[in-house]
Amino acid sequence: MSRYRPPRPAGTPLITPEGEARLRAELHELWNVRRPQVTQSVSEAAAQGDRSENAEYTYGKKMLREIDSRVRFLRKRLENCKVVSERPADPNKVYFGAWVTLEDEDGEQARYRIVGPDELDLRNNHISIDSPLARALVGKELDAEVMVRSPSGEKMWFVVEIEYP
Repeated sequence: MSRYRPPRPAGTPLITPEGEARLRAELHELWNVRRPQVTQSVSEAAAQGDRSENAEYTYGKKMLREIDSRVRFLRKRLENCKVVSERPADPNKVYFGAWVTLEDEDGEQARYRIVGPDELDLRNNHISIDSPLARALVGKELDAEVMVRSPSGEKMWFVVEIEYP
């Protein structure tokens, strides 16, 4: 049995200016702060002698591989991302970057921002442009009815407010 897993699709290459800044800050932190620290600890552990039974050395090398992998991913992702900073021509429709206030059939409201897949953060109500809800919302106007299929079943939403930062 093979351990091969096909790579996940990268998702839509759109990103907000805030998301790009966050990814660049993470890249800077990893490359200029964390990696030098881990490299220093690995060289100190290597100087202690036998590396085959040196847990600090083994753990440090593993950390370096993880940091390098994340740095490669971030550099490639930032190179391919398209930063969307301008507002759409029609601000009365839902597009990338919009804050959308929705109301369900029970009258309960929810507010979401449509962002790129790298910025997904449900605690801050940021949903990915690739999510079923965002796909259903894109291009809709105020007071539009939106039917969204989810694992829990179909749900009807009404667009109450559209706002662009």
